[in-house]
Amino acid sequence: MGNADVDVLSVLGHTRAVQGAVVSMNPNSSDAIATSTQSTIRAELQRIWGYPDFRPPQGEIVQCLLDQQDALIVMPTGAGKSICFQLPALLQTGLTVVVSPLVALMENQVQELRRRCLPAALLHSQVPTWERKRTLAAIAQQKLRLLYLSPETLLSSAVWQQLSQPDVKINGLILDEAHCLVQWGETFRPAYYRLGAVRSALLQNKPEGTRIAIAAFTATADPPTQQSIQRLLHLNNPRLFCLNPYRSNLSLEIQTVWTPRQRRQRLLKFIQASTGQTGLVYIRTRRDSETLAEWLTQQGFQAAAYHAGLSPDQRRRIEQAWLGDTIQFVVCTNAFGMGIDKSAVRWIVHFHTPLLLSEYVQEIGRAGRDGKPATALMLISERTGWLDPDDKQRRQFFEHQAHQQHRTAQALIRKLPMRGEVATVSRQFKDGAIALSLLHSNGRLEWLNPFEYVIKPEVTSAEFGRSNSHAVRQMNAYLTTKQCRWRFLLNAFGFASEAQTFRCGHCDNCRR
Repeated sequence: MGNADVDVLSVLGHTRAVQGAVVSMNPNSSDAIATSTQSTIRAELQRIWGYPDFRPPQGEIVQCLLDQQDALIVMPTGAGKSICFQLPALLQTGLTVVVSPLVALMENQVQELRRRCLPAALLHSQVPTWERKRTLAAIAQQKLRLLYLSPETLLSSAVWQQLSQPDVKINGLILDEAHCLVQWGETFRPAYYRLGAVRSALLQNKPEGTRIAIAAFTATADPPTQQSIQRLLHLNNPRLFCLNPYRSNLSLEIQTVWTPRQRRQRLLKFIQASTGQTGLVYIRTRRDSETLAEWLTQQGFQAAAYHAGLSPDQRRRIEQAWLGDTIQFVVCTNAFGMGIDKSAVRWIVHFHTPLLLSEYVQEIGRAGRDGKPATALMLISERTGWLDPDDKQRRQFFEHQAHQQHRTAQALIRKLPMRGEVATVSRQFKDGAIALSLLHSNGRLEWLNPFEYVIKPEVTSAEFGRSNSHAVRQMNAYLTTKQCRWRFLLNAFGFASEAQTFRCGHCDNCRR
């Protein structure tokens, strides 16, 4: 990201001129909300991105954010979510903060914005010190329109102190890949659960009448997940925009394998039949990704293993090699995919079964984004697991790990101060931050602000712990369903009316 000095600071004059043309502030409005006509908004869409018009419901979402209304947006991968929050941010004076889960996701979006000479920057743990200082200075001087960072970076002292300055105008808080809030917030990334206290804490330091809108964007959120996102982020009467996940060009297929050897051979046969086509092989563990990538290399393929245990440089080299077609496919964990934009992916293979249906839909959504035919194949063990026990053992391992985290957190409850700071608790107890998130998830804890909490004494510890049995049953039901697979997914993600008579005609069940 070496061009940060030029890209962040040199385009400001042009951006101000654009804003003068398309944004007018109503002096009679106490909220001073920016308003734009649809024609001028579309003109900026075409000038910046080259699109003559929006795809529904992009235009409505853009106007919603310009009106500073809270929103929850569920749109399939490739439907153009990023434009929906980037364009309003560029059409307003002030800063829009984008909370994103992965470095690759941030870097890809910011690189694209900078390529178009737009005032965007990012902050994460791998950013060089000089660039970090430069970006913090740009925030103070209000020279940015979009700032990308992780939940942890947002809540770091230096960044929070800068964003809390009264003269730093913040228009909105965007949560990209919002399903991560629910999937990761309890035990993996506990900082996510503190985001609901961000808006009120920032507003305490801003001029009276300041409004900060919150919008959550995701490709996968069933109705319970949507409710959790709204509750955890404290959304105020949010507008809900939902597109169903169906992709007419994407064929879904599940094949049963009876032994570990047959699983590998089935994968090999599929890849051999897809010569020259770009794809991804999803696998559940780091060790398995490396073992399988090595085996496929021995079979004569250019393959690479990708997981969160690799260094940032290693991950970037693999990403660039795949994007540049130097390697045909990557054997990856779910650390790969979000924010890595490649439209001509022809196939996805799940070598292992995902734990959650939402993970599955996210991952298959990376195929066929160019609208051309693509295939998503999942290999599963036979039901008993006697001959190929890997899937069963893997699921039991992750379930045991989750239960263990719940037990550890429960044991900490009596030791935690009823009121305190998350930083202090994290220093004193190894899993202190996770314990606080689990307490929050179960209604036992309230965040006074993103850094201080209070535990509610009236709820007994017997109520602690949330079951994920529904999600497990839902995934298992998908694996064994005899109905149209897309119909099952439409039902699972809250589109029951569309699913009633739906039949895609191209999944394995429909073809039978």
